[in-house]
Amino acid sequence: MIIIKTKEQIENMKKAGEILAACHREIAKMIKPGITTLEIDAFAESFMKKHGATPEQKGYNGYQFATCGSPNDVICHGFPNKTPLKDGDIVTIDMVVNLNGWLADSAWSYAVGNVSEEAQKLLDVTKESLYKGIEQAVIGNRIGDISHAIQTYAEAEGFSVVREFIGHGIGQEMHEQPQVPHYGPPHRGPRLKEGMVITIEPMLNTGTYRSKIDADGWTARTLDGGLSAQYEHTLAITADGPIILTQQ
Repeated sequence: MIIIKTKEQIENMKKAGEILAACHREIAKMIKPGITTLEIDAFAESFMKKHGATPEQKGYNGYQFATCGSPNDVICHGFPNKTPLKDGDIVTIDMVVNLNGWLADSAWSYAVGNVSEEAQKLLDVTKESLYKGIEQAVIGNRIGDISHAIQTYAEAEGFSVVREFIGHGIGQEMHEQPQVPHYGPPHRGPRLKEGMVITIEPMLNTGTYRSKIDADGWTARTLDGGLSAQYEHTLAITADGPIILTQQ
């Protein structure tokens, strides 16, 4: 069942999104060779608590961290660890903020120092594909219109679109209906209605879209070791068009 949110509920989610976006802005200043994803995780949890919020991911199905830290060939759900990031790495930081029971979800990929042309193009195209999807998030369109816009743009730029991990509805639960794939034909799936709140979170790879899961049961990597990037916003479907609740 798709849960339609009131304007007041969307405003509550926007407040959570403002904390999340502010946290990402601070993380962007921290990203440099030598920092660890575990240090970023500790900062993010402290930042949320300082602003009266909590990390929704911590404890979710046994997950132990406030964020996911996914470098290079890790698509998503990477465990923060003590390995220093190196010049030329890319890393995705994903988090969900809970503020008074209402959630916001956003992932951002960062360049560490000087990255290759291929890595920079992957970051640029992945971010642009998110906004291509958001452009389609208007009343009357279908979920498939979002999916198709992302896939056609990404593949035309030479990257593959991850299939196994997708966007979703969100509200007081992290994962609600509808599911939001980033690939597939247009004009399919649920029709977008005012008051729906969803995440769009394309993950693009330099090689195959296929993934494998580490022994920890969480960390998803590209099957061929290629690079992966992800950008994600939480947005509300409104009469005035899509409103990004996690706008940086």
